[in-house]
Amino acid sequence: MTAPSSHQIAEAKAALRPFARAQRQGAADAAGADAADRMTGHALAFLGRIGRLADPPSAAAAPVVAGYWPTRGEIDPRLLLRDLDRRGVATALPVVVGRGQPLVFRRWAPGDPVEPGTFKVPVPPADAPEVRPDVLLVPLLAFDTRGYRLGYGGGFYDRTLAALADDGRASKPLALGLAFAAQEATSVPHDMWDVALHAIATETGVHVPDPAALAH
Repeated sequence: MTAPSSHQIAEAKAALRPFARAQRQGAADAAGADAADRMTGHALAFLGRIGRLADPPSAAAAPVVAGYWPTRGEIDPRLLLRDLDRRGVATALPVVVGRGQPLVFRRWAPGDPVEPGTFKVPVPPADAPEVRPDVLLVPLLAFDTRGYRLGYGGGFYDRTLAALADDGRASKPLALGLAFAAQEATSVPHDMWDVALHAIATETGVHVPDPAALAH
């Protein structure tokens, strides 16, 4: 059987997005107002279990977790960012700097000011310090058991994860998808450059496609 071409994969993703958007909105409505709180508990337990929340010896050595500003029915990560900030973890938000470029991340904690960014999504002010995340909290439209995610088509997170994994640092960032459990799909179309998530945290628990990958 001939493998699908990149064009065919792109078409399959585009066809799936409207359904996935509707599925996510339905999942948000059904999960209840405390879904983000439940997801936060599972994510914190997972990050602690794999050693990503060890007490830092100093503020300068604190781990950095990059979240996102929720839009269009995405599960809200701000409770998680708040709890991480209270534990001494440095938190940040992504900033789009240009089409075809990786995201950059600026220091931000819940309660800090924001300003309109690309696509009118709030971002930290331009004078906020730029940081390199140790953990990326990744939004998505759908995910599958292998850890592949359906995004919005811009490729920002795939480029960002690839760039961070190849920046010469000994530690590689952890990609933790955040979603409602009902966003799980049987299979998400993916191309050779699509980067699988290390884990997905939902209101019902944390799914880890390949536990061995957490060691890298």
